[in-house]
Amino acid sequence: MFKKVSGTKDILPEEAIIWQRLEEISRNTFALYNFREIRPPLIEEAALFNRSLGESTEIVQKQMFLIHNKDEAYALRPEGTAPIVRAYIENNLNKTNGFVKLYYIGPMFRLERPQKGRLRQFHHIGCEAIGSPDPALDVEIIALADNLLRNFSIAGYTIKINSLGCSPDKKKLVDSLRKGLKAKLEKLCPECVNRLENNPLRILDCKNDACQEVALGLSISESYLCPGCQEHFNKVRAGLDFLKINYTVNPQLVRGLDYYTGTVFEIAQKDLGSQDAIGAGGRYNNLVQELGGEEAGAIGFAFGVERLLLAQNKNINIQGKNLVYLITLGEPAKLEGLKVLDELRKNGVPCDTNYEDKSLKGALRKANNLNSRLVLIIGDNEIEKGMVTLKDMRSGEQKEIRLKDIIKEIK
Repeated sequence: MFKKVSGTKDILPEEAIIWQRLEEISRNTFALYNFREIRPPLIEEAALFNRSLGESTEIVQKQMFLIHNKDEAYALRPEGTAPIVRAYIENNLNKTNGFVKLYYIGPMFRLERPQKGRLRQFHHIGCEAIGSPDPALDVEIIALADNLLRNFSIAGYTIKINSLGCSPDKKKLVDSLRKGLKAKLEKLCPECVNRLENNPLRILDCKNDACQEVALGLSISESYLCPGCQEHFNKVRAGLDFLKINYTVNPQLVRGLDYYTGTVFEIAQKDLGSQDAIGAGGRYNNLVQELGGEEAGAIGFAFGVERLLLAQNKNINIQGKNLVYLITLGEPAKLEGLKVLDELRKNGVPCDTNYEDKSLKGALRKANNLNSRLVLIIGDNEIEKGMVTLKDMRSGEQKEIRLKDIIKEIK
């Protein structure tokens, strides 16, 4: 018997209805902010991620699903930002649309050890706004993330923000970290010892208890920020304060990917344990130019769908809430039932019927399991009279109605 690949998950119909609801909420919320959907391919040139994420990042070094075809190397996308920036440049969106707001929903892939809420095929709901360095855009993006979570009925989350500054500021921060951490080398895990030379910012992200203790002991201030970046960050905080969005400034917060500059943020949920992040994002003002486009300020974020579902911690059962279930008794009724189902569907009424030859009692139980509110029953007697029995499963009330009045009665 074949089994699913380790680190993947079958999303069965009972769960898929919840995913669809999340996606519907996302699309409706993004539309309020004038974001439009983009659907880049699942496969990209591996070099795209080597360049954008950074050769020394854990994703590039350990987690990419690579496909080698003769002299070409491709990768299943591990994240959404780089493919969207590539699409923005390749399709000349800067020339045809100028400033763009894009959102995406779909699977990502990372070759890592599967654990709760973190799979090898996982899913992101995210967005990117490309073409503006305005701090008010940072405020809107964080407010959008906050609004999405409230619309998802998720509570108990915290928003942490920080600024990495421009490229020279970020270099000053890295040099400062490297200097401060060298004195505490023996306390770092082996992986963070390697990170000290290649990517010290990742040490602040390490989940090892000893490394976290070292990171918390570092004295990190905003002194590395140039006046322009400090002013930008002050305006972001002022905007969030004005909108009464709760947040905390966390100097230890960094995004370990090379493309991040300026404002960065992370959203954590208290009930998820040590791996408590449900979403994160930030500015990447240099990435468009680094990938071959013109200079363009940009910012975005992504939520992990699996993490959102864990954070919801709810058993949502909305299957069948509008489903009309048809029960036919006898062969003539089955034939008549085909016409009834066709008429219902042509009028936009979701419906289904019993294809398992169950008894009336068994078919009613099936309708109840599907959470159907209304049941139609057709037998020989009903056909003879040109009627159908309409049963309300919630109240138990039932009545006979004319076949030709079914749509009017249901609607």
